[in-house]
Amino acid sequence: MYFLLTELYLIENNVSILHNNSFDNLSNLEILNICRNSIYAIQQGAFIGLNKLKQLHLCQNKIVQLDPDMFMPLKNLILLNLQGNLISSFDVPQLFHLELIILYGNPWNCSCRLFNLQKWLNTSNVTLENENITMCSNPNILKSYSIKTVPYKAKCHSKFSSSITEELYVYFKSINNSTFNHSLNNLTRNSEHERFGKSWAFLVGVIVSVLTTSLLIFIAIKCPIWYNFLLSYNHHRLEEHEAETYEDGFTGNPSSLSQAPDTNSEETSVIFEQQHSFVVDDDGFIEDKYIDTHELHEEN
Repeated sequence: MYFLLTELYLIENNVSILHNNSFDNLSNLEILNICRNSIYAIQQGAFIGLNKLKQLHLCQNKIVQLDPDMFMPLKNLILLNLQGNLISSFDVPQLFHLELIILYGNPWNCSCRLFNLQKWLNTSNVTLENENITMCSNPNILKSYSIKTVPYKAKCHSKFSSSITEELYVYFKSINNSTFNHSLNNLTRNSEHERFGKSWAFLVGVIVSVLTTSLLIFIAIKCPIWYNFLLSYNHHRLEEHEAETYEDGFTGNPSSLSQAPDTNSEETSVIFEQQHSFVVDDDGFIEDKYIDTHELHEEN
């Protein structure tokens, strides 16, 4: 049932370290108060899971330094209370949209290192609570100044500009490197896919060619239809009824020879020979008149 909590107060509990994922199961938490403990170390992932947190109170602890990246999960944070710690400098996290911040009671070192914090306090919409008592502790010449109004020399401005330039350079360089690496990975992946695709197409083509050739050879060997078609014409002896039908075809229409005006004498002799070249013998076979009987008797 802890995930339903919206407010958590851990005041005076002798907490010394905030470990990673200490509150990851409290996704609905909006107020976290850990004031008046002995916290001296906060790990970078301590606030992971607190996406709805609006108020964070870390007052009156022993915090010396804060990593700005630890505040990245706190997208909805509007109030940060760091009062009464040992913090001398503070780097403002990126995308920090606070409405109220409490910083008094810390030994602020108002050197050039604090210039970024002052610039953020003066240019953003954040309100610095108890501004008149949020004073510099070092150097001694600036102890009477608030951290928001302390005058900085020109060298701090130049350092700030150079630091901004360096940060931008590192940021864009990381973007360019990541973009280049992403493009290189895509190119390598695409080339691998392209090589694989071409190899696959070539392999399929070879397999299809081999199967087609094998199928044609099998058909040629096992199914010689073309061979049977070429050898389908065989000379054979006419049967008795075929011979009678053949002769009746010529004798039934004797005038057909005289009705062909363009037929020459050679064709007429051929037809006549065809009509009388076959005679049915007693044994049921047809005797071909073109065969010389004298030669046949000599062979026998």
